[in-house]
Formats: sequence, C-alpha cells, structure tokens
Amino acid sequence: MKNALIISLSALALSFATAAMAQDCYADYKAKQNDPLRLHYGVAQVQGECSKSNAQGELTPRLRSGGWVLLNVLSVFDSSGLDQRKADAGQFYLRY
Repeated sequence: MKNALIISLSALALSFATAAMAQDCYADYKAKQNDPLRLHYGVAQVQGECSKSNAQGELTPRLRSGGWVLLNVLSVFDSSGLDQRKADAGQFYLRY
C-alpha cells in the first residue's frame, strides 16, 4: 500500500513537471539586414527555458540562416500573448 502511494505521488509529480516544461513559449524580437538597411519585428516560438537569454540563443542562428541579424529580444510570453502581436509581426509572425 505504501509503495503504491509513493508510485502514485511520483507519477503525479512527473506529470506536473512535464506539463510545466511543455508550456508554449514565444519571443518578440527586432532584427535587421544591411545593404540596403531593412528592419523587421517578429514573433517566434522558443524551446526550452522561457527566458530572454534562451530566446536570444535560439533566434540568433535561425535569423542568421535567413540573412537577418538579431538586434534584441523584446519579451518572452506564453500563447496568451500571440493574438495581440500577430498584426504587428505580419509576415514575420512565427516565421523563424
């Protein structure tokens, strides 16, 4: 009985931890290209830790592969912040 309770509590704790890690994380950012100078504002999904530093580390190579340089990560947020940013991001909404 005691072992069954421990196993059940362990499974419950694992499911909560998995749910917390699986939360969606997004970042809005500014990027540029040179010659000619072009700027864009975009929104991208981020894996792992939902932090500006992690978003910067993920977005830098993604944007570079498209010929863009990341200027800065403005914020990180969950899926509840997507709709309010969609129009501003335009073609760069979830592109990178």
